Amino acid sequence: PTNFIRQIIDEDLASGKHTTVHTRFPPEPNGYLHIGHAKSICLNFGIAQDYKGQCNLRFDDTNPVKEDIEYVESIKNDVEWLGFHWSGNVRYSSDYFDQLHAYAIELINKGLAYVDELTPEQIRE
Repeated sequence: PTNFIRQIIDEDLASGKHTTVHTRFPPEPNGYLHIGHAKSICLNFGIAQDYKGQCNLRFDDTNPVKEDIEYVESIKNDVEWLGFHWSGNVRYSSDYFDQLHAYAIELINKGLAYVDELTPEQIRE
């Protein structure tokens, strides 16, 4: 099947802009998956599979109050139930917090980002 995403990938591979396809599925482990997640899984893992590329399973575990290992295991099972396998180890955003923080500081120091200290009430105004 072809669509605009695959057309862009085909063009990028043909032109040499990119030589491989590497996608990712980044769910938040704060609940069970729904049909929209299944669509995203099939798209991201399917494109990687069709182009003999890789797809990472990377949990966006940035809200520990709402997250649970039960959801992590359920999501992994759902990906496999849909017939897909992720490349390498499962990844977690929390593993990169120090690196992300360093990038944020660098952007702030370069004047390319700032810390917004407005209260919710001020934002609503």
